[in-house]
Amino acid sequence: MTEPVKLSGPMLPPASGNGKSLVVLLHGYGSDGRDLIGLGQFWHDSFPDTIFVAPNAPEVCGVISTGYQWFPVDFDRERDFSRMEGAAKVQPVVESFLKDLWAQTGLGPSETILVGFSQGAMMALYTGLRLTTPLKGIIAFSGLLISPEKLEAEIASKPPVLLVHGDIDEVVPVIGSEAALPVLLNLSVDAQLHISSGFGHTIAQDGLEAATDFLRRHLLP
Repeated sequence: MTEPVKLSGPMLPPASGNGKSLVVLLHGYGSDGRDLIGLGQFWHDSFPDTIFVAPNAPEVCGVISTGYQWFPVDFDRERDFSRMEGAAKVQPVVESFLKDLWAQTGLGPSETILVGFSQGAMMALYTGLRLTTPLKGIIAFSGLLISPEKLEAEIASKPPVLLVHGDIDEVVPVIGSEAALPVLLNLSVDAQLHISSGFGHTIAQDGLEAATDFLRRHLLP
């Protein structure tokens, strides 16, 4: 029997020494946890009771061998199909990582915010909305909903969601977040969309500020 894939990556302990919440950061295609842990470093002092964790995705990237991917991008096939197939396969791996993390820290879904960028944002939304116990929140930078037509049947919890996107993103066009918003609202998810004007496939300063405000509302007393 094949052992399930176990994720690992950089972790920042709480500045206060007393971890009361978790922020799990899922990097984009071809990147790694060292990249997105930079967000944790930015937020570390503002959220002193928070543990920040940025696991590497389970597969070496097929295009950028120095990075990782949550699932392959098949450029010769319909992207939606490859995303759907890949997300469904890796969802249990992400969920297993979260469960192991909760067991190790004594925290749980209600103390956890899942943050992702690009392909990591797709996985944050895909996994987070299918957990039976709701997370404290989800932040999706430059992402989209994979298989939105299936979400009504598969959604298992409804944590608050912040979507953040640059309006000139050529990698994952802004329509990804714009289309996700009404789907989430129609399912009674407390969802918001922040669009960064004049920015592409990156996290702009105003998008980072919107995410910081979201964390402040949900993590601080």
